[in-house]
Amino acid sequence: MIDYVRQILADQFEAGLCMLHQCVQKCQPQLWEGKIAGITFRQVAYHTLFFVDLYLSPSEQAFVLRDLHATGGDEREPRFTPGLPQDETLAYVSLCRQKAAQALAAETQESLAGPSGFSWYPLSRGELHLISLRHIQHHTGQLSAYLRRCDPLLADRSALRWVGSGWRS
Repeated sequence: MIDYVRQILADQFEAGLCMLHQCVQKCQPQLWEGKIAGITFRQVAYHTLFFVDLYLSPSEQAFVLRDLHATGGDEREPRFTPGLPQDETLAYVSLCRQKAAQALAAETQESLAGPSGFSWYPLSRGELHLISLRHIQHHTGQLSAYLRRCDPLLADRSALRWVGSGWRS
């Protein structure tokens, strides 16, 4: 059963990150600094990936801030998040995919049922993964809606595809 749970979590992280990747990849340069709920597309994308990276760590103490992170902001507060250039954001998606595969492969029934590892989330590690997936989809939905509204080429429903499971090239 644990193999099945690890697989479906991995497939859903892949699908969520794939959809986020589509949005970042298809964002035209003139829309990269466009506002979504008071912060830029760039900041929303970075904020989403930062928290994927953080919550795939075993604990807040084990999290290592990557060199690629822009400085001068506060990653935990979206309106102060500096963000990254578009190409670096796409590279960050790849890093998060790798981290998800490694972190989920290491999960056990005991670790998933155990504490999240984050003091501000007093719940199980398994539930933290589900929250992280919801967070990816929430912000991917914002980015997708913004692109469909602002880019006539992406207004067609098939321009940004729904991914049900796994990564689609």
